[in-house]
Amino acid sequence: MTIETIRKKVIECTKCDLCKTRTKSVPGKGNFQADVIFVGEAPGRNEDQRGEPFVGVAGKRLTMALESIGVSRDSVYITNVVKCRPPNNRVPSVLERNTCKEYLQKEIEIINPRIICILGNTAFNSILGGSEITKFRGKIVRKNNQLYFLTVHPAATIYNQELIEVLKSDIERLFNTIKELKNNNQIKIDIEYTS
Repeated sequence: MTIETIRKKVIECTKCDLCKTRTKSVPGKGNFQADVIFVGEAPGRNEDQRGEPFVGVAGKRLTMALESIGVSRDSVYITNVVKCRPPNNRVPSVLERNTCKEYLQKEIEIINPRIICILGNTAFNSILGGSEITKFRGKIVRKNNQLYFLTVHPAATIYNQELIEVLKSDIERLFNTIKELKNNNQIKIDIEYTS
C-alpha cells in the first residue's frame, strides 16, 4: 500500500457518521520520507474546506515553530488521528478515533519515521493512552520500539500566548533529538512503555 492509496481511501471514506457532516476529508500531507510525523487531533473548519491538514491559525503556528529553527514544513509529514472534522470542532469520539486508526497506522508504517510528534491531549490519548499533555510535554517516549515526542497542540497557543515559546522550544528539542538519532547517538528516553 502507498501513501497515495491511503489518501484515496481517506477521501472516499464513509466508515463513520463524520462523512455526512464533512465538506472534505483530510488525509495527511507532506514528505513521505520524513524523519518525523506530526499527529494532531482532527481537522478544523479551514482544513475541512481545503482538504489539507493544519492550514488554519493552528497550522500557521506550527509552521512558525518549524521555521523558527530553519525547518521547512515540506520536509515533514503532518496528519491527524481523525481525518474528518467533527461538527463544531468537538473532540472526536472514541468510536471515530478507532474507526480512523487504521489510516494513521498505515501512514506510520509506510513513512517509518524516526519519531512521531504527538500534538495535544486527544492525540496523546488516542496513540499512547495518556492524558495531561502539559505535564508530559517535551518528553521522549518509547513504545514497541517506536519513539514519540510529546508537545502541546498548536491551537493551544491561540488561547494561551505563553505556549508559543513552549511549542517553539519543544520543536527545537524534537529536531535536536532527530539529529542525535541520525548520528546514531544514544538519546534519553523519558518514558518507556513495557507492554
